[in-house]
Amino acid sequence: MLQSKSPTIPPYVVMVTVLLGTLTVSLNNSALNPAIPEFMTIFGTGPLLASWIVAGFMMAMGLTMPLTGYLSARYGKRRIYLIGLALFICGSLAGALAGDIYGVLTARALQGVAGGLIIPLSLPLIFAAYGKEKRGRITGIWGTAVMLAPAIGPFIGGVVLELSSWPVLFVMNIPVGLVAFGIAATALPKTGDGLQNNLPFDGTGFVLATLAIGTTMLWLNLAPQGILPDAMLWLLPVIAALSLGAFILVEMRGQNPLLSPALFTHSTYRTCIIIVTVQSVGMFVTVVLVPLLMHTILGLNAIWTGSALVCTAIFASISVNLGGRWLDWQGPRPTILSGLIITCFATLALGFCDGQTSLPALFGLMALRGVGLGLSYIPATTAGLNGIPENLLTQATAMNNISRRVVSSAGIVAASAYLEWHRQGTPANPAQTLEAIGQVFWVTGGMIACLLPVASRLPSKAFRQIATGGAA
Repeated sequence: MLQSKSPTIPPYVVMVTVLLGTLTVSLNNSALNPAIPEFMTIFGTGPLLASWIVAGFMMAMGLTMPLTGYLSARYGKRRIYLIGLALFICGSLAGALAGDIYGVLTARALQGVAGGLIIPLSLPLIFAAYGKEKRGRITGIWGTAVMLAPAIGPFIGGVVLELSSWPVLFVMNIPVGLVAFGIAATALPKTGDGLQNNLPFDGTGFVLATLAIGTTMLWLNLAPQGILPDAMLWLLPVIAALSLGAFILVEMRGQNPLLSPALFTHSTYRTCIIIVTVQSVGMFVTVVLVPLLMHTILGLNAIWTGSALVCTAIFASISVNLGGRWLDWQGPRPTILSGLIITCFATLALGFCDGQTSLPALFGLMALRGVGLGLSYIPATTAGLNGIPENLLTQATAMNNISRRVVSSAGIVAASAYLEWHRQGTPANPAQTLEAIGQVFWVTGGMIACLLPVASRLPSKAFRQIATGGAA
């Protein structure tokens, strides 16, 4: 297999180029989280409108992702990736110059559109430069950065706010974005051949996908805040479900579907996307539960809470390199199964934590969760995409991202709703809160345990063995 479409550009340069763009998007999104209270104070707005600084970005990104397969097939991955970087730079500039909350929200929506183009293209661009037998270790490096970014982003945002002001959170993206754009314009291979210039656009599929994703994310963001009328509380999920059903029917019958149903005929991809989606639910639910456990039950401040989450990210970033190499050498089954077993044990054990749990024990369980995630999360993504034909890689990556973002958001809503319901009538009772936290951890651990028989059906051959015809 060719190592790169351009003989003059080393593959590692492509990887570094893609990492720059991906990290810029990931860091910016998480770095803005600590600034929401400041936006509320400066612009005199309430928490609902301010929350759209994050929610608007996520919705714009989710609505754009289904387009990346079509756009890259017609205009090329390199061109669409560069357009995404340019939009992100423009969005950052617009955010820095914004004079009111609506200007900030517009800038964040533009950044979300850019992220929707950049994120799904990152792995296909890297995969185009490396053979399947090397993708595990390469995505291990990519995963190290991707897993650390959401954890260190809030810390960077907090430091920036302490030393400067909120516009700097936008300004700091511009030089990094310009460097990433300059390197990408030079390093990413031009692939004019093979582009489908006359590829028809699946307009019906796009409208239905937009309706399904948009109503789902709108409901997930607004329903927990208790501001939706009763009719809308039930109408939005019904619209989302009907739109999704219609979208699936249209895509199954269409000649040029926006997101091909053929993706799910590949058993390894189908299995891995289930694993990644459930692991995403566990990750985000833990982000909600651990701060509540540490603050409400253990009486610890935000520094210790943040440190516990960073602990998971650090150990995930370390172990993802091992997971990537193990994936290349041993194949998906042993790698992903070991990660799931570790994650399941750590998650269930967190459900037994109480007011007597020591800080080292809690940090140890968080570190153990990180090890499990590093061995299963990114390797499952890589293994799933390795089973997909090259022409469907961008669609497959977009489907992976959309699925885990929407389902993990639903998981957060469900966990938060259960915690709120459990505390009704006794909101200040730590014992009630602790009981609810433990139960959600156990349910989450049980969901991960259900993945074990699913993962046991993954191939045990390494990709290098498959390529050479060796035995498993």
